[in-house]
Amino acid sequence: MRALAVVALALALDVALGDPPNRWHPVAWIGALVGWGRRRLAHGPPTRLRGAGAALLVTVAAVAAVAGGVVVVAARAAGPVGLLVEALALSALLSVRGLTVAARRVARRLEARDLVGARSAVGTDLVSRSTALLDRGHVASAAIESVAENLTDSIVAPITFYLAFGLPGAAVYRAVNTADAMIGYRGGVLEHFGRATARLDDLLNLVPARLAACALVIAAPFAGASARGALAIAWRHHRRTASPNAGWTMAAMAGALGLTLEKPEAYVLGTGPLPEPADIDRSLRVLVAATLVALVAAAVVIVLIHPV
Repeated sequence: MRALAVVALALALDVALGDPPNRWHPVAWIGALVGWGRRRLAHGPPTRLRGAGAALLVTVAAVAAVAGGVVVVAARAAGPVGLLVEALALSALLSVRGLTVAARRVARRLEARDLVGARSAVGTDLVSRSTALLDRGHVASAAIESVAENLTDSIVAPITFYLAFGLPGAAVYRAVNTADAMIGYRGGVLEHFGRATARLDDLLNLVPARLAACALVIAAPFAGASARGALAIAWRHHRRTASPNAGWTMAAMAGALGLTLEKPEAYVLGTGPLPEPADIDRSLRVLVAATLVALVAAAVVIVLIHPV
């Protein structure tokens, strides 16, 4: 039951406090390490690039595992305060409030007819694609796609790995996921340098992405959305993305909201119109409901495994 208390408290802390400043943020530290490795290692022939990228991946994962282990040891030694210490560490690996704030910023700028500002906000805070030529609908789509994908990356997966492998497991997952966001791209040098990272990230997300999609389907009616639409579009359209995982939650979100989510020249998910700014807020309500469903599911699993 301690694990459930840590997860619940971590979510509450994340919602209440948001992300810590970058100088105290473990994900920012991971990003700095990956950036350092990329600058020094991402050059040479393909074989060398693949080896260097794999070495960086192992280093980043090992550092994350050790850091997580150190926090666990410190938490155990801290007595009653230890639960709070562990929850604070886990909360830094989650991002409910940060994601919500970023998505709402895009919505408010779109509502204010500030398309340039909305493009900048979505490109800075949520997606890595070029946003310079996106229209209102595609800016809103990009924001909602990020909300849906981060249900897996920033909420369900870290919690899943925490419950399975403790804080070191959650830290390793977040390290790999962060590295993938920075170097796991197709084309150019990074196709070789980031190959191992991209493959491992795909593997680690196989189960959490599908769990997140299930949580979204179950949560949809509680957020005024369609469970039937979420399930139908997730099943029919999840293969349309290059990622074997991202399509599950993005397609489910499209179906839940009755919208089309589109990344130009990449994929089209759903069958409705492109989203409006208000649909970003709708997606956030689904996100919150799905997070609560995931928490309840975690509680059920813990009780079944460790009955009181």
